Amino acid sequence: MITFRHFVTCCLPLFLTISVTAQENLWKAGVASEIVTPSHPMWMAGYASRNKPSEGKTHDLFVKAVALQSADGSRMVFVTSDLISVPRPIRDTLEKQVAEKFGLLPEELMINCSHTHCGPEIRTTRWSLDGLPPERLQLATEYVDFLQRTLLKVVGDALADTSPAKVSYCRARCGFAMNRRTPSPTGFRNFPNPDGPVDHDVPVLRIDTPEGKLRAVMFGYACHNTTLSFYNFCGDYAGFAQQYLEDAHPGVTALFVLGCGGDQNPYPRRTLPLAEQHGRSLSNAVETALETKAKPLPAQIQSAIDMATVEYQRPPSREELLQRAKSTNKYDQLHAERLLKQLETEGQLRQQYKCPVQVIRFGNDLTLIALPGETVVDYSLRLKNELSTGDGSGPSVWVAGYSNDVFAYVPSRRVLLEGGYEAGGAMRYMTTVLQHGPFTPTVEERIVSKVHELNRKLASERTVR
Repeated sequence: MITFRHFVTCCLPLFLTISVTAQENLWKAGVASEIVTPSHPMWMAGYASRNKPSEGKTHDLFVKAVALQSADGSRMVFVTSDLISVPRPIRDTLEKQVAEKFGLLPEELMINCSHTHCGPEIRTTRWSLDGLPPERLQLATEYVDFLQRTLLKVVGDALADTSPAKVSYCRARCGFAMNRRTPSPTGFRNFPNPDGPVDHDVPVLRIDTPEGKLRAVMFGYACHNTTLSFYNFCGDYAGFAQQYLEDAHPGVTALFVLGCGGDQNPYPRRTLPLAEQHGRSLSNAVETALETKAKPLPAQIQSAIDMATVEYQRPPSREELLQRAKSTNKYDQLHAERLLKQLETEGQLRQQYKCPVQVIRFGNDLTLIALPGETVVDYSLRLKNELSTGDGSGPSVWVAGYSNDVFAYVPSRRVLLEGGYEAGGAMRYMTTVLQHGPFTPTVEERIVSKVHELNRKLASERTVR
């Protein structure tokens, strides 16, 4: 016969354990979405060859946010956008605003862009605004003001929307991305390379109500959003993937996080049906992931952000720039002229750049790394290898590029030494941060070392707790 005292002695600790465990697994989550499609024709971003403003839209562009709060009150807000870039001034302004209005810490905010080449131009700095005609300058300035207000609203709405939730992780694979760096007698050219490295993982963060009803999916893929190059606003394959998922799951918000796709292209490409096809392939991969046995994530989140200092190779002299300014290539000429202005006004060319690196840990089960710039796939492959245990017992690793500050292509050491567009050739076209030329071969090690430093810091903090 079981006495009441025996029942209390034997069973109460079990009930308390179940209660504590349930509390530890209880998240709060909020979701928000806002349209950021320009209401009038604007010049578009992504291709220097464009020679006129937009002509319409295929579908709307969005900024979206997921706000998470763990059991101990720690918060994290993920912001995604169907836009070409995350310029540092956009991140800095939003970071300041959400700190003042919501008490959100810098490490509790992550911003990622899909890098669609069919979105509006985003011009935020002197060099990106330099030389624009008055009407185009006004439209660009007004759009950035509108975007900044909308980003603040979507963060606030997501935070206000928080309610109890379950958060879990799952993954699948998708195959339309291919490495685009192909060796040739004249160097590496932009051409499909079936032998080049790729990352076909499709990581998925799913957010459900406590009763198991799906509320949001945040998913990633490492591939340029460059199926299209026409004059309609469009989210490209990532926009279609989000649209298909939301159509299939009414009331659910789908958010896309671009991975390390700096040297990856969608193939085949160039037509709207192909963009739709790639979007369907990616949405099917997410649907497949949702059918797998997801890994429940305990309501424990830590985040850290810090700057990695990357260095540039020897800058050109004034005499070298004067020679380049005589080039028949208009992009080389304009780049040299801007660098001459920089040299005149600042006394020197840029020697280094501080770029943000962010690590977010969901207990011991998932580590999400947010890297800056147009990061090539080598970073994702390396960090997954170095941070995973290999036997499946450690945390899952999700590596995102294009986060918090898209200032340049960020090559690995391998890509840098091979040369070509991603190794430094693209810098002549970039004006948000005016840069004279390639990074030094230490660029990969400096960024990866910062990831490991932040990850160790979070691990030690968790141990202390």
